[in-house]
Amino acid sequence: MTAKLAEDAKGVYIIAATPFTEEGALDLGSVDSLTDFYLGCGVNGFTLLGMMGEAHKLSADESLAVVNRVVGRAQGRQVVVGVSHAGLENVRRLAHEAMMAGAAGVMVAPPPGLKGDDGVYGYYAQLFKELGPDIPVVYQDYPQSTGIYLAPAIFERLVDDFRQLVMLKHEDCPGLAKLTRIREGEKRPGRRRVSILVGNGGLYLPQELRRGADGAMTGFAWPEMLVEVCDLFAAGKAEEAEDLFDLYLPLVRHEQQPGIGLALRKEVLFRRGAIKSPKQRVPGSSLTATDRAELDRLIARLDRRLAAAGRAARLAAE
Repeated sequence: MTAKLAEDAKGVYIIAATPFTEEGALDLGSVDSLTDFYLGCGVNGFTLLGMMGEAHKLSADESLAVVNRVVGRAQGRQVVVGVSHAGLENVRRLAHEAMMAGAAGVMVAPPPGLKGDDGVYGYYAQLFKELGPDIPVVYQDYPQSTGIYLAPAIFERLVDDFRQLVMLKHEDCPGLAKLTRIREGEKRPGRRRVSILVGNGGLYLPQELRRGADGAMTGFAWPEMLVEVCDLFAAGKAEEAEDLFDLYLPLVRHEQQPGIGLALRKEVLFRRGAIKSPKQRVPGSSLTATDRAELDRLIARLDRRLAAAGRAARLAAE
């Protein structure tokens, strides 16, 4: 049985895309091939049913089917499941179902409408009471989507008061100063250090790793780059890691576009053979011929940079 998520989690927990057929049905065959693709890229864990995983477009039965499928194929890697919902009872039910299916922990973003620091603290205090002490929780801090700002002092209070809070998924932007403040605060006597994995497509990954992040929790379509960058940083080879990151930076940036970012990510996963279709379930964005031509050019330029650096292009699932 996979160990539960803990404060020492590190590396790359890939935000898994959710594959659909051209007709919009859930494609469990592609869930399998995508899981195998991610494993081949060396990921340390999986995060399912996140905001970029189109979780809000799945039925409860479909969500559980995805969790069961990935857990059964993840070769012992930890699986974190997004269970965010406006109603705490729904969060509690989804969290317990995920843990029964073999998840290592759950991820929860604050719902819209919370008022100030007291509202954020109060919501999570209620949440932890509902879930109980045995379910590890990741706080998803993504104010660009939720509209809810997490003050470092409030996160510190939550960490002090609730031991089941074991990780911050850090996606505030700009958020480098917040990351530093949290890490500096953990150095005070009696403070608990929790895992921090970063998102935003990995756009600021080298800077975040230098400031104390433990890895990435994002879905960039070349996960092997994220894995190698994190491994190099862990080995004390920060400059080499940043040199590698720079090779991919134009595509990291391009994939982070609001609106079509997920369409670009799925298109690359499709081209790499990881999924059978790049289709999003409606409503969703799609690429124009011009969008695809831009992607062609960016990938060709990446291939040239990789070749110049003595690296092979990797555009097929392994």
